[in-house]
Amino acid sequence: MTSIKVKFRASKNKQKAGTIYYQIIHNRVVRQQKTDYYLFAHEWDDNKGVVVITNGERLVYLQSIQQRIGFDIKRLQEIILKLESRQQRYTVDDVIDMFRHSLIEKSLFNFMHEVIVQLQQMGRLRTSETYRATLRSFMHFRENSDIFLDEFTPDLMIMYEAYLHNRGLIKNSTSFYMRILRAVYNRAVEKGIVDNQYPFKHVYTGIDKTVKRAISLRVIKQIKKLDLSSQPSLCFARDMFLFSFYTRGMSFIDMAYLRKKDLCQGVLSYRRRKTGQQLFIKWERCMQTIVTRYNVPQSEYLLPIIKPQNGDERRQYQNAMYQVNRKLKIIGKMVNLQQPLTLYAARHSWASIAKNNNIPISVISKGMGHDSEMTTQIYLASLDSAVVDRANSMIIRLL
Repeated sequence: MTSIKVKFRASKNKQKAGTIYYQIIHNRVVRQQKTDYYLFAHEWDDNKGVVVITNGERLVYLQSIQQRIGFDIKRLQEIILKLESRQQRYTVDDVIDMFRHSLIEKSLFNFMHEVIVQLQQMGRLRTSETYRATLRSFMHFRENSDIFLDEFTPDLMIMYEAYLHNRGLIKNSTSFYMRILRAVYNRAVEKGIVDNQYPFKHVYTGIDKTVKRAISLRVIKQIKKLDLSSQPSLCFARDMFLFSFYTRGMSFIDMAYLRKKDLCQGVLSYRRRKTGQQLFIKWERCMQTIVTRYNVPQSEYLLPIIKPQNGDERRQYQNAMYQVNRKLKIIGKMVNLQQPLTLYAARHSWASIAKNNNIPISVISKGMGHDSEMTTQIYLASLDSAVVDRANSMIIRLL
């Protein structure tokens, strides 16, 4: 019988973090396996053997450490099962050696989780979430059976692509997962952990044409005129959609984190969380109407999406986005819209309507905060923000 326990060794200096280690016992022989997971004493529950997750600046880090511990314990359990299945005598040192060897060899699950933790520590939370979603999908495909990176083969990727198709995913969705896995695999290749076997050469990793998301100005007018006074949740969803449209297709996460101090002397300034680019928007009466309707005097936020006293801000934003999109689908049916209405349609619609009204592409790009193409940047460098404000005012007046 082999047992595994997660232990915490506090630092002699109370101002410094202690370390997590694993205690493995087999045939009364005890061995320890150290980790590079660092916690303060108050962040560890010794009775339960778990990380104490608290809200604050270390929330994401603590969640990541708990998840990594979970991966390690699962790996140790798999090693023990493998040794026992051989029906041969083994020692605790055999368990430790195989575990250390697996760390050197790098399993896909562990390596990808390390990448996710690094993304979180860099503040790239949205990217880390897409990587986490991909890892969950691949783990489900593998029925939680981990593999080493050198087992990543073209045949395996073909099987995974077929699995995704059978689950009803469209071509772009399967490509999305494949591109993320490819990015992780390429990182392992760059680190010299594995030789490139080009496992993605037979699967689709492109971007197919998507269903049109933009809706017409006529439909937006219909949505604006709907009487939703007796249905507050639908009214709120409609207003969030319109606010996004009024603000040149602002993403919901940027809306959620807008603070009252960001509005000064008739100009709303914010920094896109996706790219870090700072944008300035002339404040219009229609924007103020929505903000006034949902004003919470004691809150620092412009819109009532995040409530600091309710804990995890990011989880609140995600839950709110889910609820708003769910209600928007109902609103879409109310105006006989053939495609599902989502928050993202506001962004597409602003760009489409601007283009249909002969607003230059360079102005549209600046208005939406695009910064991924060098050509666009060259054009945008010479544009004054007032040009974009005039374009936005013109679009709003069309309503």
